[in-house]
Amino acid sequence: MTAQRHAIKLTDLTRRLSHTVAAAPGLSDVWVTAETSDVRSSGGHCYMELIQKDADTGAPEARCRAVIWASAYARLGARFAAVTGSRLRSDIRIMAKVSVNYHPVYGLTLVISDIDPDYTVGDLARRRAQIIARLQEDGVYDINRNLPWPQVPRRVAVISAAGAAGYGDFVHQLHCNPWRLAFDTTLFQAALQGERTAPSIIAALDRVMERIDDFDCVVIIRGGGAVSDLASFDDYDLAFNVAQFPLPVVVGIGHDRDTTVLDYVANTRVKTPTAAAEFLVGLMSDALGAVRTVGAEILRTVTARIAAQREQLAYCRGNLPALALAVLERNRQRVGPDAEKSIAEAVRRVIDSRRDRLDSLAQVLDALSPEATLRRGYSITRAGGHAVTDGDTIAPGTVLTTTFARGAQIISQSISHNGE
Repeated sequence: MTAQRHAIKLTDLTRRLSHTVAAAPGLSDVWVTAETSDVRSSGGHCYMELIQKDADTGAPEARCRAVIWASAYARLGARFAAVTGSRLRSDIRIMAKVSVNYHPVYGLTLVISDIDPDYTVGDLARRRAQIIARLQEDGVYDINRNLPWPQVPRRVAVISAAGAAGYGDFVHQLHCNPWRLAFDTTLFQAALQGERTAPSIIAALDRVMERIDDFDCVVIIRGGGAVSDLASFDDYDLAFNVAQFPLPVVVGIGHDRDTTVLDYVANTRVKTPTAAAEFLVGLMSDALGAVRTVGAEILRTVTARIAAQREQLAYCRGNLPALALAVLERNRQRVGPDAEKSIAEAVRRVIDSRRDRLDSLAQVLDALSPEATLRRGYSITRAGGHAVTDGDTIAPGTVLTTTFARGAQIISQSISHNGE
């Protein structure tokens, strides 16, 4: 037979537990350090989980629900954001004053009554320092910072949220510059706040990389307003991608006081999107100034050269007649009277020689002329005005004219070849 057992209701047990927790020393107003997870707001209250992880493996060693009631959340949240530059969110380490509360229905909960934001600032700084040290060990920390800028950074890839005020300010400042310098901007949309910040920007950089030859630089900008979510930019993977990107990267995420890892690894850090546009306009203005300086120097050089050539031409034009006369006079003096006589005698000799040659040629021509042949006893018979050299070609009855050296010409008609 089973012995009768005395049992109590679960509510009685939980009531005892609640009283015990409330009365136990060391469970009220205790400062603890932990990492936040699943932070959310509802009804003015802030709910979260506090986790303690193993330093080596990262595995959770302790986990407990926590809450900041609305009566304290407005004050604590505002002070935390003012000091840290980030709203209270997941995946950050905090130091909080908690009291253990046990509810029969909701179980064990830590009620947070105060937060030390300086601890979180120090932890963020330590985390940032660890990321920077890791980037330095990987050899990528200085790559983008040391990239040279193109002389004319006109083609700009912009990573921002579409429709954001910061993006609008950047585009207006860039395209409405006082020098009317022309820029070509292409927007690559990304989320720049919240937990999607790092993977979203990395994806945008990948899309820029696919068109790397179309751009001269990359600008990552986020609008102004309340400074929050800056810790989202303290991400190793994001910093690694920016640090080794092959184009100069300008970071302007709209904060004046605090910095992120991206500010250290990017080529140029500015405070606001407007300042990013002013920076690019300044580079283009410097390039334009350099071109104008070179152009002015070329103009001065060419003008001086033309003026010198004109002066030299005027000098030559004025002195050329005198120089020509001087040359003639020098040559005349060099020739002298005797040389003139010698030249005249040489010319006469040449003329006489050529005259004798012509006389000899004339005698030869005279000896070969038809008249000379006639004088030697020959006669010339012509038919139709042409000399007859072949009697067989003369037709009967052809009129023939015979010419002698002296005396009359005889005109006759030809007869047949057989004497008829």
